[in-house]
Amino acid sequence: NASQIFLEGHKNGRFGSAITATMEGTRPLLIEAQALTNPTVFGYPKRAGSGFDLNRLQLLTAVIQKHLKFNLGNQDVYINIVGGFTLRDPAADLAVAMAIISSLKKEPLSANAIILGEIGLSGEVRPVIQLEKRLQEAEKLGFTLAITGKIHKKISTKTLKIIMVEDLEQALQAAKIASKQDD
Repeated sequence: NASQIFLEGHKNGRFGSAITATMEGTRPLLIEAQALTNPTVFGYPKRAGSGFDLNRLQLLTAVIQKHLKFNLGNQDVYINIVGGFTLRDPAADLAVAMAIISSLKKEPLSANAIILGEIGLSGEVRPVIQLEKRLQEAEKLGFTLAITGKIHKKISTKTLKIIMVEDLEQALQAAKIASKQDD
């Protein structure tokens, strides 16, 4: 299973890590997005991404600052997509944003959560295409929680609890609730 290969070295309880599902053609793949925030030693904070678009990273950090009031202006932000994979899927936005916040706050996200959603400039979380396929793959690999954008269609799963959020603030609250359930 390709998803298992990409998640092989994933350690539970570490901050700055989030799991998302992307589509490679018609096949869903679960991928780990890692983030590292560190106080900048320069006057201008650095943004760098391995396997993630730099412009998208700058956009996400601006949205996080504006709508969640987290100060990233004095933080270097680094993103790594594990396994050498390059993510172009906007469905990974929410996972990358949650990984950044997790690193900044030094609080791990739930190890059993998959996080997916596109983030708009006003902080809204939009649903993703082929959500059901992505969630089925997560459920098959033992995930028990999904945090995603709100949709108006019923999604049926056997063991996966789905939390649908409208914006970044709700996503952050859902991630906090999820991490407390792991304790």
